[in-house]
Amino acid sequence: MAEFFDRLEDKHIAMIGKQPVFFVATATSEGRINLSPKGYDAFRVLSPDRVAYLDLGGSGNETHAHLAADPGSGGGRITLMFCNFEQPALILRLYGRGHAVLPQDAAWGELAGHFTVLPGTRQIFDIEVETVQTSCGYGVPLMEFEKERDTLVKYHGQSEPEVWVAKMQGRTSSIDGLPTRPTDRYFAGE
Repeated sequence: MAEFFDRLEDKHIAMIGKQPVFFVATATSEGRINLSPKGYDAFRVLSPDRVAYLDLGGSGNETHAHLAADPGSGGGRITLMFCNFEQPALILRLYGRGHAVLPQDAAWGELAGHFTVLPGTRQIFDIEVETVQTSCGYGVPLMEFEKERDTLVKYHGQSEPEVWVAKMQGRTSSIDGLPTRPTDRYFAGE
């Protein structure tokens, strides 16, 4: 049975800290719904009602476009989901509003300080948690984490900085044609 909470509790934060993967979903009133898996050590709980995650360049920038399309109070709608693939069975969803913070933005320094910036980092999503939901997860399989896939970080780490920035500067819209703001700098990692 689902339970709802106004904010993250210690038990939720502990569960999140053990997960090697999480899922991000966003949508606008029209167009495609975006659902993306995320790995690496890229998620942070900043407070019981605020979380953030580090985003690396990939095949698209749908989350950014969707959140920017609805800049209302706190940004566009976003749902994050964590599944416990070990015992005990549990699914945790965070419903909230978020926005992209790029390296050229004033808030970057404060947010980036919570992360080890990886090669290919293009933005950090800052999310205000409005509701936390837990559910049983009894239908989620038991699985063991083997290791991180380092392909994306290696790919970005081998890029020429000027070429990488030019490529990101050319990505100014989503697959549905919604605008995005590109990053203006390359990170080789810290």
